[in-house]
This record gives sequence, C-alpha cells and structure tokens, in this order.
Amino acid sequence: MSQALPFAPRPKLLDGTMAGDVGFDPFGFAGENKESLTYMREAEIKHSRLAMLAVVGWPIAELFDKPIADSIGLPTLLTNTGESPSLLNGGLDKVSVAYWVAFAALAGIIELESSKMQEEKGKDYIPGDCNFDPLNLMPTDKKGQNEMMTKELKHGRLSMMAILGFAIQEAVYNIPVVAETPIFFKPLF
Repeated sequence: MSQALPFAPRPKLLDGTMAGDVGFDPFGFAGENKESLTYMREAEIKHSRLAMLAVVGWPIAELFDKPIADSIGLPTLLTNTGESPSLLNGGLDKVSVAYWVAFAALAGIIELESSKMQEEKGKDYIPGDCNFDPLNLMPTDKKGQNEMMTKELKHGRLSMMAILGFAIQEAVYNIPVVAETPIFFKPLF
C-alpha cells in the first residue's frame, strides 16, 4: 500500500528506491516504465529548483526593485501597485527582450549540460545530478545522499506550491505579497 495514501495501492513503478518516493501518484504521471519515471523526476527537480529561487526572488524584487532602480536611474519593473511582474499581474512587457534572450540561452546551456551528464553517466545517472556542489553539501554515503535528495524534493514541492500561492494571491487581491503578509517580509520595519 502507498505510504502517502494508506487506503490506496502503491503504483508499481514507485517501489521506494527513489528519494522522496512515498507511493503518491494518483494521476499516473510516473508513466509506464522506468525511463518515463526518470524523465518526470528530472522535470520535478528542475521545476523545484526554479521554484525555490522564485520564492526567494519574488519578495526580494518587491522589496528592493524600486529603490535599486531609482538609485541607478532605471525604470522599476514592478506593476503600478508594487507587485512582481507575472502572467496574472501583467508587467512582463516591461522586462527587456535582452533579459529573455539571455535567460533562454542560459536555460539552453543548462539543458545541454544536463543531457551530456546523462549520456556520460548512463545507468549511474541520478535525476537532477548536474555535477554542481561547490559547498560539498552532498554527503558521501548512500543513506545521507538519499536523505539530502529527499529534503531537496520536499523543499522544492513546498516552493512550487508557495510560488503558485504568491501568483494567485497577487492576482486576486491586487496587493504585493510583501504588503499582504508584512510580518514575514518587514517584521522589524
């Protein structure tokens, strides 16, 4: 039975060998074979990492974009109400085309390096391994590595929900996240 849903059977591909696997796949995203499961895990990790950066970057932009832009003579990229630009809030048209080109190029380079890493490591490849750990945070033992990867997945899943919450909250209330919940972002000011 599934550890996440004790009343539901565990999907056959989710046998507990992957980090963070608790047998939760009610919509069948894991697919029918190990290759599709690995592909989906890789996508989950990439989205998780982007979400973790976004959860930090969104409020930082709302807090510091205007003061920094004003100090160096550039226009602010926030909306009229002080919200971060997003699909739901608008304001993405203010962002320079050069930024989007640079962002797409960086994403392409990262994807190419990821593909190269997958080919080099073959069956030893672990989804999300980009051979980047400058602070040596990844433990050397298997148990420690599994725990660290599970922590990353849990934080990433929470971040994906948080960034979705930021976007919806700002779209519904038309108030910046930092103004809606100031206790988190301006506790001493």
